[in-house]
Amino acid sequence: MTAQPIPLNVGDSAPDFSLRNAQGETISLSDYRGKNVVVYFFPKAATPGCTIEACDFRDNLNSLKSAGYVVLGISPDEPEALAQFAADESLTFDLLSDTDYSVATAYGSYGERTKNGNTFTGTLRSTAIVDPEGKISHVEYGVEARGHVTRLRETLGV
Repeated sequence: MTAQPIPLNVGDSAPDFSLRNAQGETISLSDYRGKNVVVYFFPKAATPGCTIEACDFRDNLNSLKSAGYVVLGISPDEPEALAQFAADESLTFDLLSDTDYSVATAYGSYGERTKNGNTFTGTLRSTAIVDPEGKISHVEYGVEARGHVTRLRETLGV
């Protein structure tokens, strides 16, 4: 039996991280102190749900940026796979590689999930908003890919 994820709550300090992006550069959450950051976790690049969600962020990126938000997508994929995904889908925000699931675990976004009748352990689709002071201002677990960004924008007033 796998341990259940421990979710973050509004007001918690956002766990800092340093991960490689699709270009192999190290990106840290602390690089964005003073900004609002959308940190979203997705299970696997180039799969149907993850593509829908990533393209939705891409299509809404200008409005999120205009409202002062930076978007960071995190998955267990290697940087090379993230680079291919970003190129294939014209993604212009950072995709970060969490191959050991340490960041997903810290954010309560790693645990058991079921797909097509199979249960396995992996990254859980979720989103956390980190405020300029590094605190969680909003968090969602069990996110549905389709329509997620529209719902998130409504919540954020964007």
